[in-house]
Amino acid sequence: MTHPTIGFIGAGNMAASLIGGLIAKGYDPECLFASDPNTDALQALAQRTGIHACANNHEVVGHVDVLVLAVKPQVMQAVLMDMAAAVQARQPLVISIAAGIGIASLCEWLGGDIAIVRCMPNTPALVQLGASGLYANAQVSTQQREQAQAILAAVGIALWLDSEEQIDAVTAVSGSGPAYFFLLMEAMIAAGEKLGLAPATSRALTLQTALGAAQMAITSDVDAAELRRRVTSPGGTTERAITHFENSGFRETVNGALQAAAIRSQEMNKKGN
Repeated sequence: MTHPTIGFIGAGNMAASLIGGLIAKGYDPECLFASDPNTDALQALAQRTGIHACANNHEVVGHVDVLVLAVKPQVMQAVLMDMAAAVQARQPLVISIAAGIGIASLCEWLGGDIAIVRCMPNTPALVQLGASGLYANAQVSTQQREQAQAILAAVGIALWLDSEEQIDAVTAVSGSGPAYFFLLMEAMIAAGEKLGLAPATSRALTLQTALGAAQMAITSDVDAAELRRRVTSPGGTTERAITHFENSGFRETVNGALQAAAIRSQEMNKKGN
């Protein structure tokens, strides 16, 4: 399939990671365009990657088949209303990676009847290990769905959702998820130090263990519960630690935390809409 031209409104970390991922997978930089009010950062990105640095958002829209919205949610309405006429004239596929703004609002600010994919990526996309949930409105064609998935899959996995409301669950699980693992790492590193390990040793052991466990779970043909059982010998040290976790309400705490994140996502969506 011929590469569509892709434009990025906003060239911050997430846009830069998507651009880098696309190029790493063989995408022609000549097909990529970006604009950003931080002209120094934009020019640096263009010099590093070979993409087109555009003077303004209207210039980006005029060149592209796919438009990726990578601006902060609080300025999204003003940005979209300013370029609505250009988008209506070009009719690109619009992909939004902004949190808390629903498709109905995006479509309204762009003048209506626009093909829009809303997605929730996460920060590991910065190292091409991201996880994204995607939802498309009725105007998105099969080819455009493939294009959207290919763009997000350039930095990790990209999974389609059955409803826009499920983005709240994606936000709770994977969108906010990296912070949960960082918190566990932080706690394990501190605990290791209290047990007498040097800080650097405790950190290295914790991070490598997290990486190894994730890789085992990804490549295994059994679920996480079975993997846990296989490394938990009866009467051993792991069983003692797991029992302490369970008796301390670990599962209930995790469930409550994700429920809280999902509720906050719902609140943000209502405000954004």
